Amino acid sequence: MKLYYTPGACSLSPHIVLHESGLPFEVEQVDLATRKTAKGKDFTRINPKGYVPALVTDGGDIITEGAAIVQYIADRAPRKKLAPKNGAIERTRLQEWLNFIATELHKGMSPLWSDKTPKDFAEGVKARLAGRFETLEKHLRKNKFLLGEDFSVADAYLFTILTWPKHVGVDMSKFRNIGKYMERVGARPGVQAALKAEGLAT
Repeated sequence: MKLYYTPGACSLSPHIVLHESGLPFEVEQVDLATRKTAKGKDFTRINPKGYVPALVTDGGDIITEGAAIVQYIADRAPRKKLAPKNGAIERTRLQEWLNFIATELHKGMSPLWSDKTPKDFAEGVKARLAGRFETLEKHLRKNKFLLGEDFSVADAYLFTILTWPKHVGVDMSKFRNIGKYMERVGARPGVQAALKAEGLAT
């Protein structure tokens, strides 16, 4: 498998999952400004959407969208238990969290990256995000990870998105359970390996 990624972007999530899976893989960095890969390829010929992540499977298929990619990887390494079995209610719970992260947090945070976003609108975005973070804070009061005691691909996605608030002016200091969760997930060898590979480890 081959993952196309940009350091610190949402592609960090499948990068973490690949390390957690123990499966063989390679990576290639993408410059989103030029849409060129590190080897000089036109990335839009790999993913016409023009953004990361994109995963090329061993069979040559190309998968885009992080939530789909991480589940694909998890299903290739069932012994790692990175996702519940398809058809089980637990898998639906996983997908529930993946959708929450994608729509309420990932895209919810998007306006804050632009310096063209009006200040009043940005403050409204931050207020909505605070409500979503409060939902997480309450859940993590009683749960080690999103699905309970076991790390899953949803945690890789959530960890990735929660590395962003400090870059867009969102204060997370009052969310102590989220802080402890970030420390817990961030200490995992697979997570550290992905961070190091992307030049993000401190």
